Amino acid sequence: MDIISTYGSMLVVFAAAVGFLMAWGIGANDVANAMGTSVGSKALTIKQAIIIAMIFEFAGAYLAGGEVTSTIRKGIIDASFYIDQPELLVFGMTAALLAAGMWLIIASYFGWPVSTTHSIVGAIVGFSAVGVGVDSVTWSKVVGIVGSWIVTPLISGIIAYFIFMSSQKLIFNTKHPIENAKRYVPLYMFLAGFILALVTIKKGLKHVGLHFSSNEAFLLAIVIGVAIALVGKVFISRIKIDPKADKNMHFANVEKIFAVLMIVTACAMAFAHGSNDVANAIGPLAAVVSIVGNNGEIAKKAVLAWWILPLGGVGIVLGLAIFGKRVMATIGQGITHLTPSRGFAAELAAASTVVIASGTGLPISTTQTLVGGVLGVGMARGIAALNLNVVRNIVISWVVTLPIGAGLSIIFFYMLKAVFS
Repeated sequence: MDIISTYGSMLVVFAAAVGFLMAWGIGANDVANAMGTSVGSKALTIKQAIIIAMIFEFAGAYLAGGEVTSTIRKGIIDASFYIDQPELLVFGMTAALLAAGMWLIIASYFGWPVSTTHSIVGAIVGFSAVGVGVDSVTWSKVVGIVGSWIVTPLISGIIAYFIFMSSQKLIFNTKHPIENAKRYVPLYMFLAGFILALVTIKKGLKHVGLHFSSNEAFLLAIVIGVAIALVGKVFISRIKIDPKADKNMHFANVEKIFAVLMIVTACAMAFAHGSNDVANAIGPLAAVVSIVGNNGEIAKKAVLAWWILPLGGVGIVLGLAIFGKRVMATIGQGITHLTPSRGFAAELAAASTVVIASGTGLPISTTQTLVGGVLGVGMARGIAALNLNVVRNIVISWVVTLPIGAGLSIIFFYMLKAVFS
């Protein structure tokens, strides 16, 4: 308790710094995953992707980031083990942020798309199990989260497979692909707009004091989806197409139409990612700020300080802008050849899955969700369409992330304990 009263301000400043480092790592790694399909399919340039991410990642983090934050902060470890020694929880959460942030930056440098959720969960479990005791970890919660890492890529892959196959059947494998694209692409735009609007209304707006019933939320989301579809229809009608061109040129023109659609799905993915993964950076930081602010008391429900969500949002955006290109290349070009229509299917499937999980408060891995979507699109074209060497390397990087996060966290935990004790 004396440690917190003596060094409280210093601990909060240091935790804020490593929380920013963690958010920076999320931007460099996970947001690069989210934007990789758009850049890899040539629907967006890197500069355009960064601008979209800046707006929608920050909006998702700031408006809808509260739901998942509570799961990361309170669900994985049992706070009752820290009541007599709250400084250990402060050291541990700070160590976890530093460990996960460092691993994400190393992985991003090598272009490995690892999971930020894996990183922070492994780090939190590591310091708590070794530094305090195995019983301090709520293993049932951990098992549930690990289960979601298997289930969510599978769900995303299945959704992506069916979205891609529907576009093949309705548009590409028809006699008049351009006319059918103009007819059906606005429907896909409605779906993307509806998903983005629904999570914003149901989750995001309650943080700014606006509340809607389920029926009102669905109705409003439908209206917004229709509006986006109508705007998309206007843009699609402006694309110049030569009706006398051969069928290959028609396919290229259809991909131009899907490129317009990719911008909508990129926005949806960025918002969904911001709302879900900002918790990985600000959850542990919020715990530190709460404990220090309450003079060592571990509150049952901590109110987020006003500066924490913006700190996470800014860190994510800067990480992507400065260090995101390498992981973008792996996701966008390494796994399978992506066109706008394929990238759209993967991205919309991933956004849908992330939105569903974010609404339930379960911290899933956005990386695995998006890779699942890309794999689903690749599988629709046959196993030969996948670069299995790249897929293998990605899976290996996922497996080693948990133990590396845990190991680094344990080292940093004992270092902090030695410095401040």
